[in-house]
Amino acid sequence: MSMIAELLQSGYPRDLASAMVVNFRIAGLALAMGLALGLPLALARAGGRAWRHAVAPVLGLMRAAPTFVVMFYLLNVVPRDFSLGGVSLAPSGPMIVALSLVPYAAAYAADNGGEALRSLRRGSLDGALLFVPNIVRAFFVLVMSSSTGAAIGVNEGVAVVLREADRWNTLGDKLIVFAIGVIAFGLVFQSGFALMRLAVARLGRRHRARIRSG
Repeated sequence: MSMIAELLQSGYPRDLASAMVVNFRIAGLALAMGLALGLPLALARAGGRAWRHAVAPVLGLMRAAPTFVVMFYLLNVVPRDFSLGGVSLAPSGPMIVALSLVPYAAAYAADNGGEALRSLRRGSLDGALLFVPNIVRAFFVLVMSSSTGAAIGVNEGVAVVLREADRWNTLGDKLIVFAIGVIAFGLVFQSGFALMRLAVARLGRRHRARIRSG
Protein backbone atom coordinates (compact mmCIF):
# COMPACT_ATOMS: atom_id res chain seq x y z
CA MET A 1 0.00 0.00 0.00
CA SER A 2 1.40 3.42 -0.95
CA MET A 3 1.82 6.14 1.60
CA ILE A 4 -0.96 8.25 0.03
CA ALA A 5 -3.41 5.34 0.04
CA GLU A 6 -2.56 4.54 3.63
CA LEU A 7 -2.98 8.17 4.59
CA LEU A 8 -6.35 8.52 2.86
CA GLN A 9 -7.65 5.33 4.46
CA SER A 10 -6.58 6.47 7.92
CA GLY A 11 -8.49 8.84 10.17
CA TYR A 12 -6.62 11.86 8.77
CA PRO A 13 -9.23 13.00 6.20
CA ARG A 14 -12.04 12.70 8.76
CA ASP A 15 -10.04 14.44 11.48
CA LEU A 16 -9.01 17.20 9.09
CA ALA A 17 -12.61 17.79 7.96
CA SER A 18 -13.83 17.98 11.56
CA ALA A 19 -11.01 20.34 12.53
CA MET A 20 -11.69 22.59 9.54
CA VAL A 21 -15.23 23.02 10.83
CA VAL A 22 -13.65 24.48 13.97
CA ASN A 23 -11.77 27.00 11.80
CA PHE A 24 -14.99 28.03 10.08
CA ARG A 25 -16.87 28.33 13.36
CA ILE A 26 -14.16 30.53 14.85
CA ALA A 27 -14.11 32.69 11.72
CA GLY A 28 -17.90 32.97 11.64
CA LEU A 29 -18.05 34.00 15.28
CA ALA A 30 -15.24 36.52 14.86
CA LEU A 31 -16.90 37.98 11.76
CA ALA A 32 -20.29 38.27 13.47
CA MET A 33 -18.76 40.11 16.43
CA GLY A 34 -16.64 42.20 14.07
CA LEU A 35 -19.69 43.27 12.05
CA ALA A 36 -21.61 44.08 15.23
CA LEU A 37 -18.79 46.36 16.32
CA GLY A 38 -17.55 47.59 12.94
CA LEU A 39 -20.80 48.65 11.26
CA PRO A 40 -21.69 51.21 13.96
CA LEU A 41 -18.16 52.56 13.54
CA ALA A 42 -18.78 52.78 9.78
CA LEU A 43 -21.95 54.78 10.44
CA ALA A 44 -20.02 57.02 12.81
CA ARG A 45 -17.37 57.66 10.16
CA ALA A 46 -20.13 58.63 7.76
CA GLY A 47 -21.67 61.00 10.30
CA GLY A 48 -19.34 63.92 9.75
CA ARG A 49 -15.83 65.19 10.42
CA ALA A 50 -16.18 65.21 14.21
CA TRP A 51 -17.29 61.56 14.25
CA ARG A 52 -14.50 60.57 11.85
CA HIS A 53 -11.91 62.15 14.12
CA ALA A 54 -13.47 60.49 17.15
CA VAL A 55 -13.40 56.93 15.78
CA ALA A 56 -10.09 57.21 13.87
CA PRO A 57 -7.89 56.38 16.90
CA VAL A 58 -10.09 53.39 17.76
CA LEU A 59 -9.85 52.01 14.23
CA GLY A 60 -6.12 52.66 14.12
CA LEU A 61 -5.65 50.65 17.30
CA MET A 62 -7.79 47.82 15.95
CA ARG A 63 -5.81 47.67 12.70
CA ALA A 64 -2.53 47.56 14.58
CA ALA A 65 -3.53 44.95 17.19
CA PRO A 66 -1.47 41.76 16.60
CA THR A 67 -3.81 38.76 16.70
CA PHE A 68 -1.24 36.51 18.33
CA VAL A 69 -0.54 39.02 21.10
CA VAL A 70 -4.26 39.65 21.74
CA MET A 71 -4.88 35.89 21.91
CA PHE A 72 -2.21 35.30 24.55
CA TYR A 73 -3.28 38.40 26.45
CA LEU A 74 -6.83 37.07 26.72
CA LEU A 75 -5.56 33.59 27.57
CA ASN A 76 -3.55 34.90 30.52
CA VAL A 77 -5.79 37.72 31.73
CA VAL A 78 -9.20 36.01 31.80
CA PRO A 79 -9.29 33.67 34.86
CA ARG A 80 -9.80 30.01 34.02
CA ASP A 81 -12.32 29.75 36.88
CA PHE A 82 -14.23 32.92 36.01
CA SER A 83 -17.89 32.43 36.87
CA LEU A 84 -21.01 34.38 37.75
CA GLY A 85 -23.77 32.96 39.91
CA GLY A 86 -22.21 29.53 39.68
CA VAL A 87 -22.20 29.65 35.87
CA SER A 88 -18.77 29.34 34.28
CA LEU A 89 -18.04 32.29 31.99
CA ALA A 90 -14.43 31.43 31.21
CA PRO A 91 -14.03 31.51 27.41
CA SER A 92 -13.03 28.29 25.68
CA GLY A 93 -9.95 28.06 23.49
CA PRO A 94 -11.93 28.61 20.25
CA MET A 95 -13.71 31.59 21.83
CA ILE A 96 -10.39 33.16 22.83
CA VAL A 97 -9.14 32.77 19.25
CA ALA A 98 -12.37 34.30 17.91
CA LEU A 99 -12.12 37.25 20.31
CA SER A 100 -8.51 37.85 19.27
CA LEU A 101 -9.68 38.19 15.65
CA VAL A 102 -12.43 40.69 16.42
CA PRO A 103 -10.23 43.83 16.19
CA TYR A 104 -9.22 42.96 12.61
CA ALA A 105 -12.77 41.97 11.65
CA ALA A 106 -14.28 45.13 13.15
CA ALA A 107 -11.76 47.45 11.48
CA TYR A 108 -12.28 45.69 8.14
CA ALA A 109 -16.07 45.95 8.46
CA ALA A 110 -15.82 49.63 9.40
CA ASP A 111 -13.54 50.47 6.45
CA ASN A 112 -15.57 48.57 3.87
CA GLY A 113 -18.91 49.51 5.38
CA GLY A 114 -17.92 53.17 5.18
CA GLU A 115 -16.97 52.76 1.53
CA ALA A 116 -20.30 51.05 0.81
CA LEU A 117 -22.18 53.94 2.42
CA ARG A 118 -20.24 56.46 0.34
CA SER A 119 -21.08 54.48 -2.80
CA LEU A 120 -24.78 54.51 -1.92
CA ARG A 121 -24.68 58.25 -1.40
CA ARG A 122 -23.17 58.60 -4.87
CA GLY A 123 -26.01 56.45 -6.23
CA SER A 124 -23.73 53.52 -7.06
CA LEU A 125 -25.42 50.32 -5.91
CA ASP A 126 -22.80 48.26 -7.75
CA GLY A 127 -20.10 49.93 -5.68
CA ALA A 128 -22.03 49.31 -2.48
CA LEU A 129 -22.49 45.65 -3.39
CA LEU A 130 -18.73 45.22 -3.30
CA PHE A 131 -19.20 45.11 0.46
CA VAL A 132 -20.47 41.52 0.09
CA PRO A 133 -17.41 39.99 -1.63
CA ASN A 134 -15.12 42.02 0.61
CA ILE A 135 -16.75 40.55 3.70
CA VAL A 136 -16.53 37.06 2.21
CA ARG A 137 -12.81 37.64 1.64
CA ALA A 138 -12.48 38.79 5.24
CA PHE A 139 -14.16 35.57 6.35
CA PHE A 140 -11.60 33.46 4.53
CA VAL A 141 -8.76 35.54 5.96
CA LEU A 142 -10.24 34.90 9.40
CA VAL A 143 -10.41 31.17 8.64
CA MET A 144 -6.68 31.08 7.95
CA SER A 145 -5.91 33.39 10.88
CA SER A 146 -7.79 31.03 13.18
CA SER A 147 -4.89 28.61 12.74
CA THR A 148 -3.16 30.58 15.52
CA GLY A 149 -5.36 28.51 17.81
CA ALA A 150 -2.93 25.61 17.34
CA ALA A 151 -0.54 27.50 19.64
CA ILE A 152 -2.98 27.23 22.57
CA GLY A 153 -4.17 23.69 21.91
CA VAL A 154 -7.27 24.34 19.81
CA ASN A 155 -7.93 21.31 17.61
CA GLU A 156 -8.31 23.19 14.32
CA GLY A 157 -7.19 22.26 10.81
CA VAL A 158 -3.56 23.31 10.95
CA ALA A 159 -3.10 21.58 14.30
CA VAL A 160 -4.38 18.34 12.78
CA VAL A 161 -2.06 18.70 9.76
CA LEU A 162 0.96 19.31 11.99
CA ARG A 163 0.05 16.42 14.26
CA GLU A 164 -0.35 14.05 11.32
CA ALA A 165 2.87 15.22 9.67
CA ASP A 166 4.72 14.47 12.89
CA ARG A 167 3.75 10.79 12.54
CA TRP A 168 5.73 10.37 9.31
CA ASN A 169 9.50 10.14 9.16
CA THR A 170 10.59 11.35 5.73
CA LEU A 171 10.32 14.89 4.41
CA GLY A 172 8.50 13.65 1.31
CA ASP A 173 5.79 11.99 3.40
CA LYS A 174 5.38 15.10 5.51
CA LEU A 175 5.04 17.23 2.38
CA ILE A 176 2.24 14.96 1.14
CA VAL A 177 0.40 15.44 4.43
CA PHE A 178 0.79 19.22 4.07
CA ALA A 179 -0.33 19.06 0.43
CA ILE A 180 -3.56 17.29 1.37
CA GLY A 181 -4.25 19.99 3.94
CA VAL A 182 -3.60 22.76 1.41
CA ILE A 183 -5.86 21.07 -1.16
CA ALA A 184 -8.65 20.63 1.40
CA PHE A 185 -8.63 24.31 2.40
CA GLY A 186 -8.12 25.41 -1.21
CA LEU A 187 -11.14 23.50 -2.51
CA VAL A 188 -13.39 25.04 0.11
CA PHE A 189 -12.05 28.55 -0.50
CA GLN A 190 -12.30 28.36 -4.28
CA SER A 191 -15.85 27.01 -4.06
CA GLY A 192 -16.80 29.86 -1.75
CA PHE A 193 -15.26 32.50 -4.01
CA ALA A 194 -17.01 31.02 -7.07
CA LEU A 195 -20.40 31.16 -5.36
CA MET A 196 -19.69 34.69 -4.19
CA ARG A 197 -18.82 35.87 -7.71
CA LEU A 198 -22.00 34.30 -9.09
CA ALA A 199 -24.15 35.95 -6.41
CA VAL A 200 -22.61 39.40 -6.91
CA ALA A 201 -22.89 39.10 -10.71
CA ARG A 202 -26.55 38.15 -10.43
CA LEU A 203 -27.31 41.06 -8.11
CA GLY A 204 -25.52 43.42 -10.47
CA ARG A 205 -27.49 42.16 -13.49
CA ARG A 206 -30.78 42.59 -11.63
CA HIS A 207 -29.84 46.12 -10.64
CA ARG A 208 -28.87 47.08 -14.19
CA ALA A 209 -32.07 45.49 -15.53
CA ARG A 210 -34.17 47.58 -13.13
CA ILE A 211 -32.37 50.72 -14.25
CA ARG A 212 -33.00 49.95 -17.94
CA SER A 213 -36.67 49.10 -17.32
CA GLY A 214 -37.15 52.23 -15.22
